[in-house]
Amino acid sequence: MAVEESEPVIGELEREENLIAAVRHIVKALGPNKTLTSDAKKILADLGTRLSSMSIPSEKDEGKQGQGEDGGDDHDGSDDLHDDYDDDEGVSAIEERLNVIQEKIMRWEEDQSMIWDLGPMEASEYLNAANEARRLIEKLESLHLKKEDQEYKCMQRAYSVLQTAMARLEEEFRNLLIQNRQRFEPEYVSFRSNEEDAADENSIVSLGDELVEESLQRDSVSRAYEEHIIDLVHPAVIPDLRCIANLLFASNYVQECSNAYIIVRRDALDECLFILEMERLSIEDVLKMEWGTLNSKIKRWIWAVKIFVRVYLASERWLSDQIFGEGEPVGLSCFVDASKASMLQLLNFGEAMSIGPHQPEKLFRVLDIYEVLQDLMPDIDALYSDEVGSSVKIECHEVLKRLGDCVRVTFLEFENAIATNVSSTPFVGGGIHPLTKYVMNYLRALTDYSDILNLLLKDQDEDAISLSPDMSPGTEEDNRSQGSPSRVSSMALHFRSIASILESNLEEKSKLYKEVSLQHLFLMNNLHYMAEKVKGSELRLVHGDEWIRKRNWKFQQHAMKYERASWSSILNLLKDEGVFVPGITSVSKSLVKERLRSFYLGFEDVYRIQTAWIIPDFQLREDLRISISVKVIQAYRSFVGRFSSYTSDKIIKYSPDDLENYLLDFFEGSQKLLQNPHRR
Repeated sequence: MAVEESEPVIGELEREENLIAAVRHIVKALGPNKTLTSDAKKILADLGTRLSSMSIPSEKDEGKQGQGEDGGDDHDGSDDLHDDYDDDEGVSAIEERLNVIQEKIMRWEEDQSMIWDLGPMEASEYLNAANEARRLIEKLESLHLKKEDQEYKCMQRAYSVLQTAMARLEEEFRNLLIQNRQRFEPEYVSFRSNEEDAADENSIVSLGDELVEESLQRDSVSRAYEEHIIDLVHPAVIPDLRCIANLLFASNYVQECSNAYIIVRRDALDECLFILEMERLSIEDVLKMEWGTLNSKIKRWIWAVKIFVRVYLASERWLSDQIFGEGEPVGLSCFVDASKASMLQLLNFGEAMSIGPHQPEKLFRVLDIYEVLQDLMPDIDALYSDEVGSSVKIECHEVLKRLGDCVRVTFLEFENAIATNVSSTPFVGGGIHPLTKYVMNYLRALTDYSDILNLLLKDQDEDAISLSPDMSPGTEEDNRSQGSPSRVSSMALHFRSIASILESNLEEKSKLYKEVSLQHLFLMNNLHYMAEKVKGSELRLVHGDEWIRKRNWKFQQHAMKYERASWSSILNLLKDEGVFVPGITSVSKSLVKERLRSFYLGFEDVYRIQTAWIIPDFQLREDLRISISVKVIQAYRSFVGRFSSYTSDKIIKYSPDDLENYLLDFFEGSQKLLQNPHRR
C-alpha cells in the first residue's frame, strides 16, 4: 500500500518531465524563425504571463501536496511520508529512486564537458535529477528521522548527491554567464551620438518648482531605462540561468550562486570601464596630472559616466532582475556587490577633482563634473534604491556635495584673485587690460552654468551684496524689471560683485600712468569693454540694462576727462583773450604768431605721444576722433579765419585738413612724428 500511495509523487515528477519536454519542443519549433503570426504571439504571450505568475513551491506548500481541496489542518506532508515509507518496501522505493538520481548526477562527474554545451535534453535531465534529490531530502527531513533509522542513511546519501549537483550547477551557472556575455560596444549605443547628448535636455527645468522638477526627472529616468537597456548576456540563456538560480536558491545554495554571479559580472563591469578607457587612478595620480592631460581625462570621464550609469548599470540591474526576479533582495544585493567597486572607481575621480587646487581655470571642469553627476543622481538613486545599495548612493551624494563645496571655494578664490591682482607697471598704450578680458570672458562662459551657480552660491549672497555697490538700496532700479531686489539671483549678485571688484582694481591700475589723460583713456577703454561684453551676451540678463547704462555713462565721463586733460591747454591758445593790444582794439600780430607757434608745438607733442596710445574698439576710436575734431579743428579753423589778415603762409604751418588727417593716426598703438609738408 505504501508503494501505491507514493505513486502520486512519482507521477508528479513524470508530469513535470513531460512539461519540460513540451517546452523544449516549442523552443525547437521556434528555431531560426524571425517572424511570428499574431495568433502565435498571443499564445506565447499568454504562456509568458502564466509562467511569470508561477514560482517554486515552499516547503510548506509541498508538504500540503496530496491533500484534498479543503486542506484539513490536521493533515500534512509528514503524515503522508510516514504512510509512504513505514515498511521495508517503502525504504526500498526510496533507495531505488535515489540510485536513479545518483546515477544521473554522478555520471557527469566523470565527464568534464559542460552539460549546457551538449544541448537542452542533457541540461533538463540534470536539472530534474538535482531537483528530485532536493525534494527527496525535504520529504525525508520532514520525517524527523533518527540516526538508527534506515531512511536516515538514505537522507545522508541524498545530501551528498545534492551537494555534488549544486557544485556542478554553480559551475554551469558561471560558465553560462561567461560564455554568453555580450561584448559592450559603446559606439553602437544610441544614447551617445556626441558629448552633448540628448539626455542633457532633460536637466533641471526650474529651481523654483522642486515638485515639478522631481517628477520630470523621474519620468526621464523611466524613459531612459526603457530606451537604453542592452543585452549584457545572450537572451537565449536567461531562462536557463533563471532555472539554475531558482534551484540553487531552493536548495539553500544562495550564497554560492550569488558569489558566482558577482565575480563574473564584476569582471564584466571592469571590462566595460576598460572599453570606456576609464583607467584606475588614485587621488594622488589625479592631483599630480598636468592640466592638459587632466582636462582630457575629465572630458572622457564625463562622456563615460553617462554611458556607464544610464546604459551599462541600467542593463546590469535589468539582468539581475531577469535572473533572480524583479526587486528580489538577492538580485539587488548581487547587483550592488557586482557594481560597487566600479562605481567607487568613477566617484574616486570626482572626489579627486573636489580636493585639488582651487584654480579658476579648473572651475569649468568641476562644474561639468558636478552637472553630470547631479543629472545622474535620480538614475543612481533608482538603481540603488534598496537599503543594500545605500552605501553607494550615500557616497554619490557625498561626492556631489564635495564638488559643490569646491565650486563655491573656487568661485570665491576667483573673486579674491581679482581683488589682489597687482601690477607694478602700467599696461602699454592704455588699452584693454588682460585682466579685464579674462574676467569678462570668464563670467560670460559661466552663464552656461547659471542653474548650478544659483544653487551653490545662494549661501554667500550677503557677502556679495556687501562687496557690490550696485546692490546698495539706492541703486536697485535695474532690478525692478525682474521684481523686488530679493528676487535677484544669487549668480547675479556675485557677478555684479566681481564686476565691482574689477572696476576697483582697474582704478588702482590707472594710477600707474603718469599722464592724467592716459589714466582716463585706460578706464574709458576698459569700462567700455565691460559694458559691450555684457550687452552682447547672456550677461545682459544677469547684470541688467541699468548696469549697462551706468557703465556707458562712466566711460563717457572718462572720455570727457581725457579730452579736458589732453586738449584744454591747447584749446586755450585759440581763444581771443590776450590777442588784442591792451588799451586799444588792434590785434597784436606777434601775439597771433606766438599763439599759433605754441598751438603747433602742443599739437605735435600730443600727436607724438597719443599715436602710441590705443583704443581697440573701432567705433569708440572713431567717436573720440570726431569729438576731438569738433572741438580742436573747428577752433583752429575759426582762429585762423578771424586773424587771417595778421598771418601768412609762412606762419600757417598746418591747414585744418592737415590736422584732420593727422587725427586719423591717433590711438592706433603705433607712435609717429609729424612731417609737415608745408614747412619752410
